[in-house]
Amino acid sequence: VASNDEALMEIYFDKGELEEDELKEGMKKAMIAHDIFPLFCLSATRNMGSGRLMGFIDNVCPSANEMPPQLTKSGEELSCHADGPPCIFIYKTISEPHVGDMSFFKVYSGTIKTGMELVNENNGVIEKINQLFLMEGNKRIPVQELVAGDIGATLKLRNTHVNNTLHSKGKNYELTPIEFPSSNVTYCIESVNKGEEEKLSQALHQLREEDPTLVVEMSKELKQTLLHCQGDMHLAVAKWKIETLHKVAVKFGKPRIAYRETIRRQAESNYRHKKQSGGAGQFGEVYMRIEPFYDGMPDPAGITVRGRESFDLEWGGKLVFYNCIVGGAIDTRFLPSILKGVMEKMHEGPLTGSYVRDVRVCVYDGKMHPVDSNDISFKIAGIMAFKDAFQKADPQVLEPIYQVEVLCPEDLTGGVMGDLQSRRGMVEGIDTEGHFQKVMAKVPLAEMHDFSSTLRSISQGRAKFKMHFDSYQPVSYELQRKLAEEYNRSAEEAIA
Repeated sequence: VASNDEALMEIYFDKGELEEDELKEGMKKAMIAHDIFPLFCLSATRNMGSGRLMGFIDNVCPSANEMPPQLTKSGEELSCHADGPPCIFIYKTISEPHVGDMSFFKVYSGTIKTGMELVNENNGVIEKINQLFLMEGNKRIPVQELVAGDIGATLKLRNTHVNNTLHSKGKNYELTPIEFPSSNVTYCIESVNKGEEEKLSQALHQLREEDPTLVVEMSKELKQTLLHCQGDMHLAVAKWKIETLHKVAVKFGKPRIAYRETIRRQAESNYRHKKQSGGAGQFGEVYMRIEPFYDGMPDPAGITVRGRESFDLEWGGKLVFYNCIVGGAIDTRFLPSILKGVMEKMHEGPLTGSYVRDVRVCVYDGKMHPVDSNDISFKIAGIMAFKDAFQKADPQVLEPIYQVEVLCPEDLTGGVMGDLQSRRGMVEGIDTEGHFQKVMAKVPLAEMHDFSSTLRSISQGRAKFKMHFDSYQPVSYELQRKLAEEYNRSAEEAIA
């Protein structure tokens, strides 16, 4: 405490100690300057240490009006004065049975009264404050007003969420949002009993509102509902809430991996679609060349280019489509149908059913019938020609690789590196960060599912990690064969 205040430093050197009042004042100044962060260990459920914490807050911690003005995102200062412009920040929401959504907030400026209308700076919605409460545990104490520095709660705001700023009309204050940690653990979740999918969806929506660190994703690609969380304990709490409060039995599993498919060499194919069943039939024939695409690639050689379209795919990578038809072999009005067929097949690659990326397609010849040719005929021909050419073009499955950073004590570095390498990871380096070592590696996402629990076990809870997507890289021949066999087997089972 003395090291943060010159006057206290002199007193400490003279006397060898600080009086209680001097200690309190020095602690308060250091907390305001963010030089000291007191840490308390307690258990509210066992009523251990709570009184000491409350006493410390009451006797030592700086009050709201002793803190420096709060800066808005635009750089304006909000001073903690009851007669200032009303402004509150929502830091938590919960849903209570028979009550509805309750929003917890801190008053940063002004006075908030029941019946007052405030503007949500984040979405422009006008919210009426019908009730105000001070909270004592789970007990709500109704009040008529709250002033700058108070922490309170209100009920049933229409469209206000965590990290929203509400202020009086005519102002445009927005307070800096809380930065929540990114999720490191992902599970797929589904209801145990059929017919409870809607109840589960509602429960997940409510959990997401209450806990911004819990991310719910409805993955169209993987055909799974994914739950991204901080770790196994976080997952256990979410499971307890869903099953206890919402009465939905759930089970968790390892999520599927979003693989990609591409090709490694050029290939050609042609396909004739012909169908005759009385009356107008179907006819379309397409000649196609496909090859791997890369940025800066020159136009195809040896064929005449009539047109070029480039598409940034929503799942990453590109499709470049060339019209190289000469002599009117295929009417230009059928080219969009061929393109549509190619795109449809790229949504479900021939190898593993994964999205296809980074391919160049050249349609250079074909045939049509004056009566039987139509859009559906050329779409089917496009699908089948692309599928056949893809199989000939040395197809390659790609897997997502993640950049992983582990922060651990020095004596655990070897164990952490060994575990990452056992997951097909490539350790790229080690840095020092304070008293810890930071191990950096690139690891396939498919190997990271249980890393959180393993790291906690080998480090006794003394290490942490974060990871983010890096790139897609080719899988080994053995893994590609295994993935293709699994896909074909599941496709056969679906038909059966």
